[in-house]
Amino acid sequence: MGRHTWGKSLASILLIAVAAAVSGCSSAEAEDKKPATTAASPTVSLDEATIDFQAAVDEYDTVGCESMEPGTCWEQMQAVMEPTSTLRQAMNTEESVGPEFWSEAYSLIDIMEEGMAVGEDEFTNRPKVLGSAHDLYDWLDEHPVK
Repeated sequence: MGRHTWGKSLASILLIAVAAAVSGCSSAEAEDKKPATTAASPTVSLDEATIDFQAAVDEYDTVGCESMEPGTCWEQMQAVMEPTSTLRQAMNTEESVGPEFWSEAYSLIDIMEEGMAVGEDEFTNRPKVLGSAHDLYDWLDEHPVK
């Protein structure tokens, strides 16, 4: 969640708490009046997730990294990783193939996640994240699910 979204959410929560206190509502009454909400994650098809992931890799290839200094390219790596979790979820829900079909793709995603765990101050994580992203891009092209 971005800083601005988080700040707006916090402000909304505080505003609701103040309004409830001023109106004399107890927290139990407020709980009873709240509408039921579900936090279901939207489902994305495997095709959509693949397109989004490959578009992020293509965008990185267009923009690239301007510097080879440690601590650079962090934003680009995050942009490549963002659609990767959605891709993994879509792979997990694809029923036409079993988990063994995805074993190489899962391994590449694991390597990318390991690279991100190093953090933005390291130079050594670029090959794990970006190199593995390119390998996954190619793997997805070579192993279509239809």
